[in-house]
Amino acid sequence: MNEIEERVDGSAVKEGVGALTPREIVVELDRYIIGQNAAKRAVAIALRNRWRRQQVPAELRDEIMPKNILMIGPTGVGKTEIARRLAKLAQAPFVKVEASKFTEVGYVGRDVESMVRDLLETAIKLVKDEAKRQVERKALRAAEDRLLELLLSGGAERHQVEDADATREKLRDLLRQGKLDERYVDIEVSESQGPMLQFFGQQPGAEEMEMSFKDLFGNLMPKRKKRRKVKVAEALEIFRTEESTRLVDQDNVVREAIKRTEQSGIVFVDEIDKVAGREASHGPDVSREGVQRDLLPIIEGSTVTTKHGIVKTDHILFIAAGAFHVAKPSDLIPELQGRFPIRVELDSLVEKDFLRILQEPQNSLIKQYTALMETEGVKLVFTADAIAEMARLACRANAQMQNIGARRLHTVMELLFDEISFDAPEMAAQEVHIDGDYVRSKLEGVVEDQDLSRYVL
Repeated sequence: MNEIEERVDGSAVKEGVGALTPREIVVELDRYIIGQNAAKRAVAIALRNRWRRQQVPAELRDEIMPKNILMIGPTGVGKTEIARRLAKLAQAPFVKVEASKFTEVGYVGRDVESMVRDLLETAIKLVKDEAKRQVERKALRAAEDRLLELLLSGGAERHQVEDADATREKLRDLLRQGKLDERYVDIEVSESQGPMLQFFGQQPGAEEMEMSFKDLFGNLMPKRKKRRKVKVAEALEIFRTEESTRLVDQDNVVREAIKRTEQSGIVFVDEIDKVAGREASHGPDVSREGVQRDLLPIIEGSTVTTKHGIVKTDHILFIAAGAFHVAKPSDLIPELQGRFPIRVELDSLVEKDFLRILQEPQNSLIKQYTALMETEGVKLVFTADAIAEMARLACRANAQMQNIGARRLHTVMELLFDEISFDAPEMAAQEVHIDGDYVRSKLEGVVEDQDLSRYVL
């Protein structure tokens, strides 16, 4: 593990992403995304600026607004992956939404404020998981005590030993060694009896009200206890989950989640180009400009009421992305354009990019397929000309048909490995060499036949 990985895995979580410089952030992104250096630099600077803002005096801190980013580029070039990896690197609440899914207030569909509610729910889960990890040892100890009490009181283990503590510790050792895992015990688990009702249907703005009503009625209804016969290992996990939930202060979790949402939340708005364009008087485009007007106050800073409390969106970082094949960024309403001061254009992928994508990323497709086949005892060996041929054919398919970027490699690889994947269980302990001739024999005919390739690739 190199120095940057240690900082990402360790201190960066505690100290925030400020532990990483923009250069180090770009290095981390390079492990998963090929090229697109301008976009990587933009998001790295934006992320570092969030840390810088926390270091300035309090009276100036609230005046520094995040510099939202607009990514422009065709599908499959890494827009979503950059934002997703960035959020994971920052240990920040992150949510990805599709702009085309939202509707103007007054129309049936989701309103734009739901993205902030989703972001808060993500933050709550993030903070709750961190809190549970902090009390993990205490929760495991309490779960062991409950399980040992159950084993001793139920007569499952009776030893003629006067010292009860010694007996308990002997059982604890057996439990930790896994020697009791296959034994069955009867335990009680809680079942929530919330009503399965849809209170408001698809009325505008009803989503938050419906969740609140479900929570209200769910808390009013008593939780029913149900007895289950489970193995000791499963009972220990159930008890551990219950104990960790009991030890975590839910009010503190919500307060910390709201703070993180407001100060470090990231919202990725995809397909922003689908709501660009002038207002139409009828038809499917009727609420496009309305969605933009509804997005504007959220992005420029407003308060959103959630069931957990009020969330201010002033310092949430918004990253919007779109292909802009038909519409242009200038087709967005001027006020919304002004809220995305940083604009980066992502490059279309060429053959050398496909070649690097197949080999260099930590999660490259070749590594994925090799690992999958190893589970069947089949070892895949790729030659350099095979990888070059896959890149060439994927680039050619994009040129002949719709350009879907790196996603074309998925269809190419699936077609290439169709026969091997099917026969793998009967090919145990074999070594399969994939060379250029093999790739051409499987793919060349499909790529040449444009009518067939439109359906297969």
